[in-house]
Amino acid sequence: MEAKSPAGSRTTMTDMVLPSETNALQNLFGGELLARMDRAASIAAGRHSRRITVTASVNHVAFNLAIPLGSVVTVEAVVSRAYTTSMEVYIDVWIEDRYNGKRTKANEAIYTFVAVDETGKPTEVPQLIPETPLEITRFEGALRRKQLSLVLAGKMKPDNATELKALFTK
Repeated sequence: MEAKSPAGSRTTMTDMVLPSETNALQNLFGGELLARMDRAASIAAGRHSRRITVTASVNHVAFNLAIPLGSVVTVEAVVSRAYTTSMEVYIDVWIEDRYNGKRTKANEAIYTFVAVDETGKPTEVPQLIPETPLEITRFEGALRRKQLSLVLAGKMKPDNATELKALFTK
């Protein structure tokens, strides 16, 4: 299986915040944003693996800015690391000023997807070769994030989390 660049998975979805998608403060519901991010991340994971993909976990979500009614919202998702059957997908959320075009980063998230075959059995995915400085940074941090999640879930012993230990034993 041939390794791929993150660029091949890049997915961009742009939409406007409508009244039915807002809370009492006229800001986008957090759950609505999670759904938008999940859809974009699923497409990115599917582009990388060329398989059916399922959400395995939402590893991190940062709601840094409220997204008001009428905002133009862009969700950008890209595979940041590929393992045997799973992929980490990094998501950036931007809001755009409709009058001057200025984009402001509002939120970010990291999801994990698993590629499956038609019976739902996990299947191998191509490895990832990061190219840009940002892709390399995200790629290198992904293994630490994965190990931390596994340790916290009790699925990995802390002594086996070599990437995490390396942060503290230099």
